[in-house]
Amino acid sequence: MAKRDYYDILGVPRTASEQDLKSAFRRLAKEYHPDRNPGDADAEQRFKDLNEAYEALKDPQKRAAYDRFGHAAFDHGMGGRGHPGGGFGPDFASSMSDIFDDLFGEFMGGRRGGGGQRRGSTRERGADLRYNMEITLEEAFNGKAAEIRVPTSVACDTCSGTGAKPGTKPSTCPTCGGIGKVRASQGFFTIERTCPTCIGRGEVIDDPCTACSGSGRVTRERTLQVNIPAGVEDGTKVRLVGDGEAGLRGGPPGDLYIFLSIKPHAFFQRDAADVFCKVPISMTTAALGGQIEVPTLEGAVSRVKIPEGTQSGKQFRLKGKGMPVLRSKSVGDMYIQVDVETPRNLTRRQRELLEEFETESHKETSPESSGFFAKVKDFFDGKSG
Repeated sequence: MAKRDYYDILGVPRTASEQDLKSAFRRLAKEYHPDRNPGDADAEQRFKDLNEAYEALKDPQKRAAYDRFGHAAFDHGMGGRGHPGGGFGPDFASSMSDIFDDLFGEFMGGRRGGGGQRRGSTRERGADLRYNMEITLEEAFNGKAAEIRVPTSVACDTCSGTGAKPGTKPSTCPTCGGIGKVRASQGFFTIERTCPTCIGRGEVIDDPCTACSGSGRVTRERTLQVNIPAGVEDGTKVRLVGDGEAGLRGGPPGDLYIFLSIKPHAFFQRDAADVFCKVPISMTTAALGGQIEVPTLEGAVSRVKIPEGTQSGKQFRLKGKGMPVLRSKSVGDMYIQVDVETPRNLTRRQRELLEEFETESHKETSPESSGFFAKVKDFFDGKSG
């Protein structure tokens, strides 16, 4: 009986890439695996054919030989060691590594072992914790030493985190002999799974601690000191190593991550290390010039000179009055943007003075508006002509 074409077995064209071959093999191997088709001889044979085809086509040299000579490339020793026609070659383990991860990952705890694990090597690390902290812009400017209270799991004082009743010790798991894994034959495979008795720990507790029910940890509220460095930005994470949840039965603790958010400020807007402040000034100050006082993040007051004829939107830079840069000696700047305020609720005398000012005004006092309307006039005159 003629052998099926390897490309047909995998369901791919002869121009398929290495990734296409691998994807097809993974998908079909999962579908026809004997564990998913117990007692189905056809599925078992299909699975063997898939492995044979993939063994030949995944190797560039073997694939080139097959493309040229067909199945004859592997007859009479042409295929060398581990030719596909002989069933499972010496590279079988490597070709199946990815499919094992998909099929048996749930039994292996999501990891593939590198040999037998000894007792105590599978103690579970505690979970990382998150704490959200809101601070003011002034606290981000100066830095802050804060005290927080975090509910978390800590090692049980009664059993010192072992989970066993004081005076006793965990014993070696009788099912796996302390390795944490058991093996079972599945057809022509030997499958290694996490031990169901000790859940991979290699130990069992015969007499559990009454304070923690054998888990080795209890829930308590902890008080921690946190140093917030100057210059932190919104969304900065501060990591406290080992201050997360305690590990199960003496396992290492996780970490605590503090996520910082900065409250909106009444006066200042921040852009990285620079700070912006919009300050309203009177029309007369803008026209005649003067001096204004503005607050800074240092808690002091800075004087800003307003030149005669200042327009709305003009910015003035205060060098070195911005935010400190995190873990640096650099400091940003502060920018004052003036907003010229139009007077309202005028008295009769104020209105008379402004009307008199308007009568006496000429192009030199308002060059921008005069120039704009002159251009508008020229525009319409050109259209009418």
